[in-house]
Parts: sequence; C-alpha cells; structure tokens
Amino acid sequence: MTPVSIAVRRAIAANLQVAGLFSVLFAGIAAPQALAQNAPQAGTPALEEVTVTARRREESLQDVPVAVTAFSADRLAQIGAGDLTALQQTTPNMTMQVARGSNSTLIAFIRGIGQQDPLWGFEPGVGLYVDDVYVARPQGAVLDIFDIQRIEVLRGPQGTLYGRNTIGGAVKYVTRKLGSEPALTAKVNLGSFSQRDVILSGSTPVTDNFSVGAAAAMYRRDGYGKNLVTGAEHYNKDVDAFRISAEYKPTDALFFRLSGDYVKDDSNARHGHREVIGSGLATGEQVLSNVYDTRAGIGSANDVKNKGASLLVQWDASDQYTFKSISAWRQGSTDGVIDFDSGPTPALDVPAYYRDRQFTQELQLVYNGERIQAVGGVFYMTAAASGAFDTVLGIANLDIATAGEVKTDSVAAFADVSFKLADQWSMSVGGRYTQDKKTGYVYRQNFTGLRSPLFGNAAAIPGLVRTNYANKERTFSEFTPRVSLSWEPSDSLTTYLSWGRGFKSGGFDMRGDAFIYPQTVNGYNPETVSTTELGLKGSFAEGRGHFAAAVFDSRYKDQQITSQIAVLVPAPAIASFVDNAASSTIRGLEFEGSLKIADHLSVNFQAGYIDAKFNEFVTFDATTGTRRNLADQRAFQNTPKWAGSLGMTLGAPVGGGELSFTPSMTYRGAFQLFETAIPLLDQGAYRLFDASLAWAPASDKWNVALHGHNLLNERYRIGGYNFPGATFGNVVNGFYGPPRTVTLSASYKFN
Repeated sequence: MTPVSIAVRRAIAANLQVAGLFSVLFAGIAAPQALAQNAPQAGTPALEEVTVTARRREESLQDVPVAVTAFSADRLAQIGAGDLTALQQTTPNMTMQVARGSNSTLIAFIRGIGQQDPLWGFEPGVGLYVDDVYVARPQGAVLDIFDIQRIEVLRGPQGTLYGRNTIGGAVKYVTRKLGSEPALTAKVNLGSFSQRDVILSGSTPVTDNFSVGAAAAMYRRDGYGKNLVTGAEHYNKDVDAFRISAEYKPTDALFFRLSGDYVKDDSNARHGHREVIGSGLATGEQVLSNVYDTRAGIGSANDVKNKGASLLVQWDASDQYTFKSISAWRQGSTDGVIDFDSGPTPALDVPAYYRDRQFTQELQLVYNGERIQAVGGVFYMTAAASGAFDTVLGIANLDIATAGEVKTDSVAAFADVSFKLADQWSMSVGGRYTQDKKTGYVYRQNFTGLRSPLFGNAAAIPGLVRTNYANKERTFSEFTPRVSLSWEPSDSLTTYLSWGRGFKSGGFDMRGDAFIYPQTVNGYNPETVSTTELGLKGSFAEGRGHFAAAVFDSRYKDQQITSQIAVLVPAPAIASFVDNAASSTIRGLEFEGSLKIADHLSVNFQAGYIDAKFNEFVTFDATTGTRRNLADQRAFQNTPKWAGSLGMTLGAPVGGGELSFTPSMTYRGAFQLFETAIPLLDQGAYRLFDASLAWAPASDKWNVALHGHNLLNERYRIGGYNFPGATFGNVVNGFYGPPRTVTLSASYKFN
C-alpha cells in the first residue's frame, strides 16, 4: 500500500471519529441560510469575491482546500486594527499576543500549537511571512498594520508549501503593490494615553514601466501605567517604521520588485504586575492596584531594531508557466531588561540582548493549465541567532551568566499538484523534503556579584561552570506530505477532505543547564503533527452570504516542552530544559462567515472549539532526578476551549457620504498560561466589546473614524512568570492586555 493511500485511509478513519462535530457545523450553516431566505432580495448587492495565495498561486477563497481567514486592508481599517495581535479577535482558534516582558515580540498559537518562549534559537510554531519572505525570529514581529493589501491566516500544518515551523499554521502579511498613477495618503491617529500616530504612504511612476514607493509610520503613546520608582512611562509605545519599494516591468512577461524595511522600537521595557506580596529580598513589595504600574528598579532601557530587503523576479514564460525567484536578507537586534521581582531591589533581574540574521532564497515554478495547476520549487536558508543574559539573584549575591549561538542551514524541495478528476471533483497532492543542520554553542556560569563580565562587571568572581559546549551539530530531515479531495456539488458550495503533516525543527536550548540536566548538550528533536480536516465553504442568499466550516483531528508527537524550574542546591538557580516530552490529540471545529442582509447592514461571525489533551507528558523531575509521566496534571497553554466573535456593520447615507457603525463582541474562554495550572495566573473567561464609527464622503478622498476598544475596560492576562519562594523574591507576575482606548483617525488621499 502506498504512503498516500495509507494517509487517505487514516484521514477517513479520523474524520469518522469527529463526524458528530461536523453535524454541528451543518446545523450552524442552516441558520444563516434560513435567515437569508427571509432577507430582502431586491437591490442587495453580493459580497465581493476574496482572492488569496494560500497555495502560492492566486485562487478564490472558496476553492482553496485549506482553512483560511483573509482580511482586506479596508476591513482592518474599518475595525481599527492596529497590529497583528488584532487578528486574535477575528480568527477562529488563534492566540496572537505580545510576548511577556516585551513590546514587539510575537507569541502565536493556532489550534493549540505554537511557542510561548521567544528565546533566541527557539523556533516559532506559527510561520510569519511578509510578501512571501519567511521571518524566522519572533523579536520585532508584532507588525503594525499599515500600507497593506491583505493579511491571510492559514490554520493547520502548512508543511508542504511553507515548510518547517508552520506546524500550527502561517500568517501572510501582504503589502500594497504600487499603482500606475501617482498616489499619496496621509493618516493621523489621536487617542487615549496621548496617542499620536502619523502614517504616510505613496508611490509614483518614474517611467512607463518603472515605479517607486515608500511608506513611513511614527507611533507614539504614553504608558497605560507608570514606574512608581523612576517615574518612567510603562506599557508605552515609541515605534518608527519605514518601507521603500521599486517595481520594474521591462516587458509584459518580466517583473521585478525590490523592497526594503526598517523598524525601530524604543518603547520602554515592560515588567509584570506582581500578583502576590514579595518575600526575601523583595519583602515589602505589595500588589499594586493598577495592573499596568510597576516599581521595577532595573530601569526601562529597551531597544529593538529590525531591517531587511527582498527581491522578487517573476517571469511569465507563457500563459501556463510562471517562474519566480524570491531573495531576502534580514537582520535584527534586541537590547532589554526584565525586572522579574517588579521592585527596586535586584531580587531577580535579567538584562539581556539578542542578535539574529538570515538569508533566504526560494525558486518557484507555477503551472496553470485547464485541468491541472501546480507549484514546485526549492528553498534555502542560512541563519544565525545569538544572545546573552544575566540572571541576578540579589539575596545570594549571585549572577548566572548565559550566552550562546545557534546556526541553521536549511534546504528544501517541494511540489503541490491539483488536478480535475471530473467536473465536480478535484484532488491535490503535494510534499516537501526538508533538511536542517543546526550548530549550537551554549555557555552558562555562576559569578559572585550582581552582574557578570558579559554585562560590564569585570570584578565578578567566577564560580561553577554550569554549561559549556561549542560546535555541537545536529541534522534533522523530514518529509511532509499533504493530500486533499474536493467536491463542488454546485457553484456556491465546496467541501474538502484533507490530510497533512508538518514539523517544527529540533535544536539546542540556549538556556540549557547541563549541571542539573546533562542531556541538554544533546539538543532536542523535531516535533511533528498530522492533521485530518473536513471542511465546507460556500455562499448563499444569491452571493450575499459567505461561510467556511471545518472540523479537524491532529495527532501531535514528540512535542517540545520548555520547562523552567527553581533549584537551591548546590546554589540557587533557575534552570531550563527542553525535551520531547509529550504526545497529544487535538480535535476541534471552526465556523466563520458574513452576511449582507441589506445595502447598509451586514453581520460577521466566527467561533472555534478545541479539545486538546496530552496522551503522555514524560518530563524530568529535578527533585528525584528521574522522568515521570505527568499527563494527568498538565493542560495545553494559551488554548481556550471556546472562543468567538460577533460583529455587525450598519451604514446610512449622511451629508453626502456614508456613515457606518461597527460594534463587535469577542468571547474567549478560560485558559492556562502554562502547561501546569497556576491559579494566580491562569486567565478566566472574558469578553471584549469594541465599536467604530466612521464617515467617508462619496468621493472617497478622505475619511474620519472613531474607534473604541475594550470599552468595558476588562482586565485580562496575556502572559506571566512564576518563580515563587523567598530566594527569588516570590515572583508570580502577570502581563495584561490593553485597557479601554479610544482613537480618532483621519486620512486623506492626495491623488
């Protein structure tokens, strides 16, 4: 029996197990269809067709056998979406937040799969792509939304076309292409906490076949809170971003696009809110009434820089064949501090810096025939991530210095072919072979003193060497296939059954403590997931309503678990280890859609359900020095069982233009911040209420909008740290999402 036939058999078997869930989706679909039958028919226009590139070629969203949520620039502007974290509220089964202790580091989970720890060298579980360029590191990846064409969120493993580290899914950030006419747009945002943003974007043709464009954004906002020791702003924003691009089309068949970007984030460092009273050296530190305030004594120094350039070459060799080359270089640096104890004394402080660089090259060949469409190619990446940090334990006058680097060389070959089996039936078969070579260096040592020589204290007295290895090499290879079968019973309905596999690369723990956990020098292996998905997409009510539904069953193996533990013998320390501790089963359903009830009234909705359970969770127990299965004591992090949103847009002609009102409600069920339950940090269910009021004249030259977010001022945690006990200052800290904000936005088009 062939591997593909085995995969199909497994896919069918797995979906039979979740068929009961799929019946719920059909019930959900029947409701909007019934509503549409009773809705006014005359004079109500259909919703526009959505085009995506989820399979590396342009297709209608309804035809793609992948769970995809797509956002146009207009839609994101309508709801006042500021950065990528806004996608969490409108995408089923997705967590996308700012990482704990940072301002612009991205934490993303899709269908329960992701990576919360953004330490250098750790691989994210959700891939981020900017104009088809892979962004390997999460630092600086909380991209502000400006000058874009659309954003696509692909759910489920995308190992065939997007490769390594898209085990949970992928996010595609697509910037605006240059037009053939001069254009200039200016936008200003003024709002709560002295928000003041200025965004300029424009382009102009230089010749008939050569155009240039640029965009610049300045984001400023005072903090949601204060540092009560230094007086500095806390949870503030100070970001500058630039993009430039040039497009050249010497012939109808040849196209070049050169682009560059630069982001500088000087926002102050974020420190967590103490959830319990301090102890040890932090005795006397109280729980502050404002969750955004801090008493951090380490200061607010924080500097993040990211820059990159890419070149796209596209050659349309014929009506059927297109060749693409995508070359890209990126580089980033982060210098920051984390005050874990949130007090003026150095009970538990961490100064740190990260550095990363990458070069990628992808070659694609796209074929578009009458009955066959295909894409294939090769991918190469060379990257390096390095950094260092001190762990300052003031009560012991001890510092643990940590430094390291991991280099990655990755090559892959991939192909995906879709073909018509009959008028209503089509099939897609693809696969990708990837080989990663990782080279690791990790150094970790105790010093007497409150800083190590790595951070300027030459007088620190060296002590126990906890880890010291260099040029450790591991090579990982994986084949990630995907197969799908689609049936279109009518022009307005598509159903598909798919099975796909993804993997997240293995590596070395840059924080690994070989004194406590000697196996860390061997690194850790890749993790894999195999997902079966049954989906249904379509339109109804003469094209005025669209919906997409899916049920999925994922088998997650060799799951990489990052653990940080506090130890006291032979000296106080916070030790880290990563091992392939777990296997699990993740099942769930998703439903999203929109309905245009009348010319000036539409609704949109999305809901997701996840049942994620560990089958085993075998991990190292530092107290006994043995490994134990703790599956019955662990749960998935950042994965609420239920989440969803409901919104509407109500419009009316006013003053020669269109006035629109867009309220929405988002629900997010209870979830744990870590695999281990921590009642003081775990977040209960909450709801967020947003609303936007916008007016634009018929000329569409300018518009003005008022956006309100978290209008009921809900307090909810998005991250945390847990190092209890007097030795570490009794650190149980939470990081919180934004409070209530109101923004007045105005834009003008000069073209």
